[in-house]
Amino acid sequence: MADFETPALREYPVIPHLKRDATAGLSPFVAKPEHQERLGFPGELLDNWEDVAIAKMGELLEKYRALRVYLDSCVKCGACTDKCHYFIGTEDPKNMPVARQDLLRSVYRRYFTFAGKYFPRLVGARDLTREVLDEWYSYFHQCSQCRRCSVFCPYGIDTAEISMAAREIMDAVGLGQKYCNEIIGKVHKIGNNLGLPGPAMQDTLEGLEEDIKDDTGIDVKLPLDVEGADVLLVTPSADFFAEPHIDGLIGYAKVFHQAGISWTLSTYASEAANFGMFIGSYENMRQVSLRIRKAALDLGVKRIIFGECGHAWRVAYSFLDTLAGPFDFLDPRYPVPQHICEFTYDLIQRGALNLDRSANDHMVVTFHDSCNVARASRMGSMPGGQFIIPREVIKASCNNFVDMRPDTIHDQTFCCGGGGGLLTDDLMEIRVKGALPRMEALREVQQEYGVTHLAAICAICKSQFAKVLPYYDFPMDMIVSVHQLVSNAIQLGTKE
Repeated sequence: MADFETPALREYPVIPHLKRDATAGLSPFVAKPEHQERLGFPGELLDNWEDVAIAKMGELLEKYRALRVYLDSCVKCGACTDKCHYFIGTEDPKNMPVARQDLLRSVYRRYFTFAGKYFPRLVGARDLTREVLDEWYSYFHQCSQCRRCSVFCPYGIDTAEISMAAREIMDAVGLGQKYCNEIIGKVHKIGNNLGLPGPAMQDTLEGLEEDIKDDTGIDVKLPLDVEGADVLLVTPSADFFAEPHIDGLIGYAKVFHQAGISWTLSTYASEAANFGMFIGSYENMRQVSLRIRKAALDLGVKRIIFGECGHAWRVAYSFLDTLAGPFDFLDPRYPVPQHICEFTYDLIQRGALNLDRSANDHMVVTFHDSCNVARASRMGSMPGGQFIIPREVIKASCNNFVDMRPDTIHDQTFCCGGGGGLLTDDLMEIRVKGALPRMEALREVQQEYGVTHLAAICAICKSQFAKVLPYYDFPMDMIVSVHQLVSNAIQLGTKE
């Protein structure tokens, strides 16, 4: 299946033995000039890249004061060292969060601190050389920006912010990542990560309507570009074709149908994902977000609801108003934005959905908290809603639900291994090895409770698990959408 060895599942967590430079050669493909230039970056590495990189770092230090705090405040206490899934899976010490931070911190000290300028060896300061740049390119693309390390850092240092800054600097000198930058370019040009044009999207949705009719006998619509609809649903484009994502989209449609709420998708804003965050580019995040605002205005909707996507929800919840607001043209009675789980949970609480849990009795389900939802956002009005609401939706749809070990869920959840712009086959080794801690927790509940399915509310998590589960001898179709469970349980024709 691959030319690397899948890590063995361990009986209990232990701090790995160190394997220096174990993943030093792992890097994603470099973006082609057209991918770079489409986003406003140099097409290839600049001749004076060193000067541009230091200038960019200085700009970011002025712009983001937290970045300077993160680079100044680490005391090397070691609390983060064994918290990163990539360190656990690869055993490479440079994948310890503190060591990854030091790749940037050492250059920061050399050019922006008194001690680093005059006594570099005393403070671990380094010149920015091509060797250092290559090291950045490798190891800052072995960070999924999951922020688990920040939960355990007594100073709250956020390695994700440092990784984003490093990637932003590399883009500025002409060394961008192909996977992310090519995708962002497609969103700017067509509206979604896949480059799926409107007619193809329409054809897909009509096919899904036929499938639902065949299965249920009910005409459930998946509307596209309907002016005057109440709700604009913005969902990851993976929901239009991938498994199990598409089953989640069918679930959303059934929920809207039974609740009797008019809704629509948009060809112009046909992507919830915002890879601008992965590369640390505020301007690209803003351009992607503005498409959602324009679609909402053009269609005259009253509400915006986001489908199941982890980092999309983080961008929407934390930054949408700053990036593309104000959204004062929407109905003020509803949150802006609202998560599809929050929407469905509210309908369940009000008795607006008729769910038969026994429809999922062939499953024993556990839930994977997605990093960007768990550690970088909230959901609903209750504290911890991002943990409670998805689980309540699952419990309303299934009779058999169990959680994984407490130190692997909620804000301590482990990344799936493919987040942060790493969901590309050229990084398959790091993806498989980074999934190790989650696979271990999954194996425990499989053996103890007979868990058969893993539910998630993130498009990247679903794609990642569908790929890596077989490496650990789990079935590929073990991963399901939360709204796939709702879709199975909902009793169409009983409430309309």
